[in-house]
Amino acid sequence: MKGLSHNLRRLACMLLLTLSTAALGQTRDFDYRLSPQQVADGVYVLIGKTEDFSLDNGGDIVNTGFIIGREGVIVIDTGSSKRYGEQMRAAIARLTPLPIVLVINTHHHPDHFLGNQAFAVDTLAALADTRRAIEAEGAGFLDNMYRLNGDWMRDTEVAIPRRTLTAGPLEAGGRKLELVALGGHTVADLAVLDTPTGTLFAADLVFNKRAPTTPHAEIKRWLQSLDQLQALRFNRLVPGHGEVTTGTDAIEQTRQYLQWLDQTLRDGAEQGLDMTEMLALTVPDKFAGLAEVRTEFRRSVTHLYPAAEQAALQRGR
Repeated sequence: MKGLSHNLRRLACMLLLTLSTAALGQTRDFDYRLSPQQVADGVYVLIGKTEDFSLDNGGDIVNTGFIIGREGVIVIDTGSSKRYGEQMRAAIARLTPLPIVLVINTHHHPDHFLGNQAFAVDTLAALADTRRAIEAEGAGFLDNMYRLNGDWMRDTEVAIPRRTLTAGPLEAGGRKLELVALGGHTVADLAVLDTPTGTLFAADLVFNKRAPTTPHAEIKRWLQSLDQLQALRFNRLVPGHGEVTTGTDAIEQTRQYLQWLDQTLRDGAEQGLDMTEMLALTVPDKFAGLAEVRTEFRRSVTHLYPAAEQAALQRGR
């Protein structure tokens, strides 16, 4: 019955969107127009928009990527829908006839795994905690994505990775990788270093010129993960959102924003500010240029402020 209710909600959402689109005389081709950018030898990235989910972008707000090895292709995240995953596969096929041998989900947020259906189930892989989180929360994420992105999501279902990844060196498709198991953005966040080129896929532990999202954030752990990333030897960094970069500027930008957010929540709780007062606070000028910063700050207050208030109460006892 639970699965039926999920399906009915999705069908109702798509029906309403179809009717409203027809009434406005609009049509969509549902083409993400994915254009892989080569950032290193055999390494390609599909750069998403630094926006929130919408009917216009269809959830194309995430960076995904793939690495072409001697014997096969490794995919890093699969995007926000079955359509995205299928179009990603087609983009890969235009560049190489080699098989896709490994598909890595870096964490359990929906824009990173809802394209899984487009790939062979035995290639899907993630950290154990990520697999469990997709199983526990995937259906709820999917319902919300249907609501936000409408018919871009048609026929999308949750495909849970079967293979469990662990930290350390890994060879796949004739390519040497280093898997770095971290956390803080979610319960489990996997960074992937392509050893031959020094390309680091940092996933959503790093945002570049875009405000971080925090629905599952544990900021202290996240900051520790950023320290570990910064200590790695890499030549270029692929953030979860925003442009590919070299150096550590994007790591530092993410760190400074999280430090400010954490301190702001702590200060507000110590001062006894209520949620409405917190939501009315302004974002400092140094962060004002980050995409979606005001929206994400408000969301972060909603997600994280109750715990900050509880911690302040505990300290006051």
